[in-house]
Amino acid sequence: MTPSSSPTQDTQRFSEGLRADALMEEDVAWGMEIDGERDGHQHDRSDRAALRRVAGLSTELEDITEVEYRQLRLERVVLVGVWTSGTADDAENSLAELAALAETAGALVLDGVIQRRDKPDPATYIGSGKAEELRDIVLETGADTVVCDGELTPGQLIHLEDVVKVKVVDRTALILDIFAQHAKSREGKAQVSLAQMQYMLPRLRGWGQSLSRQMGGGGSGSAGGGMATRGPGETKIETDRRRIREKMAKMRREIAEMKTGRDLKRQERRRNKVPSVAIAGYTNAGKSSLLNRLTGAGVLVENALFATLDPTVRRAETPSGRLYTLADTVGFVRHLPHHLVEAFRSTMEEVGESDLILHVVDGAHPAPEEQLAAVREVIREVGAVDVPEIVVINKADAADPLVLQRLLRVEKRALAVSARTGRGIDELLAIIDDELPRPRVEIEALVPYTEGRLVSRTHADGEVLSEEHTGNGTLLKARVHEELAAELQPYALAVTR
Repeated sequence: MTPSSSPTQDTQRFSEGLRADALMEEDVAWGMEIDGERDGHQHDRSDRAALRRVAGLSTELEDITEVEYRQLRLERVVLVGVWTSGTADDAENSLAELAALAETAGALVLDGVIQRRDKPDPATYIGSGKAEELRDIVLETGADTVVCDGELTPGQLIHLEDVVKVKVVDRTALILDIFAQHAKSREGKAQVSLAQMQYMLPRLRGWGQSLSRQMGGGGSGSAGGGMATRGPGETKIETDRRRIREKMAKMRREIAEMKTGRDLKRQERRRNKVPSVAIAGYTNAGKSSLLNRLTGAGVLVENALFATLDPTVRRAETPSGRLYTLADTVGFVRHLPHHLVEAFRSTMEEVGESDLILHVVDGAHPAPEEQLAAVREVIREVGAVDVPEIVVINKADAADPLVLQRLLRVEKRALAVSARTGRGIDELLAIIDDELPRPRVEIEALVPYTEGRLVSRTHADGEVLSEEHTGNGTLLKARVHEELAAELQPYALAVTR
């Protein structure tokens, strides 16, 4: 392996901007032209014949001592994506997000390339010729890992590794690794472990002869084993797969038990008629910062992808004094691995069971509309399509005013805020107050002073419209739920349903 290129060489390479270098001979099978017109499904010759280098992704440090220190604990990676649809900007934004994911996982991004294709190559993801060119880039940069911007099949992983001669990781494995690093609670760790095993199972492969050796019993004259144990038996890799399946079954049982405890808490909140609000959104959109701004919860805030994995539920109060719960949930991302959606389904139920969703989007992101679409796709998967949604465009202080205007125009129920500066927070609280479900029964009652607990419950669980202290008791006019209305009925002067 050759040593990594110098910072000067890196700077020279990246300063050339977004250009398509023809790294191999023109494709022989270039499409036919009919009557001088090109088939609309074919791409420009320069696009098809080139790996597109993407500038500005390198995170290599220039201070040599710090480089040497970080090399001890960081993998050096080259990113590769396949551009099948959309614009060049879309493809580059996707690779930039992959670079952010790689950095979050602790990697050092050296370079990034994009290959223009109709669809990923079924054997090596980018095609055999481009895979050899990728191997040259790996040697040139001194990388030890290639990260692909997509979920690769087991065959694609094996074949691409055979060509580039270094470890190959796909987007799904990268996200799973980040989740494994950030999971703190017992449930979060169990969910990540389950997702990792689901991902690993079809990709398990043996090295050498040990995993293909059969482990069964002997023949009819064998002293060991006995009845029903003779025959070919399992290979070592089959044994490993069976053990993984057994671990997955055990993990699912543990997650189901933990889910029961959270369900009980949720039922208790429902019994007390406490409305709930869920904060959902793209990873690093500022959900935890918004939770802290609304409640003063002091939840970890970090400029990193997937900093929050364990759901945080906090009590909050509207400007009119109504109590509600505010839940911070795990961040979503484009092409969130299906294994993770399944494993975190119990956690994501906080979104589906809420009365209102605050859909937080990063207003300073290059493609906020894509973030909105990706989150809504996951919200559909967890069955929360009927829950009212308010789009909260966060980081308004750093966003392009034209982008904010466009989002506010397209999204009918949207509000621009800044969790950092407090801009728009009072307006958001007022909207939450208006949107939360209100008690249906309006009651006027003269409650004796000996029943002060009913007055306290009305303040906590209902909406007090007026309160007056008289010689015979507390004269209340309030909106309450059916259960509390029944308890207040003996003292009621008027009831409206």
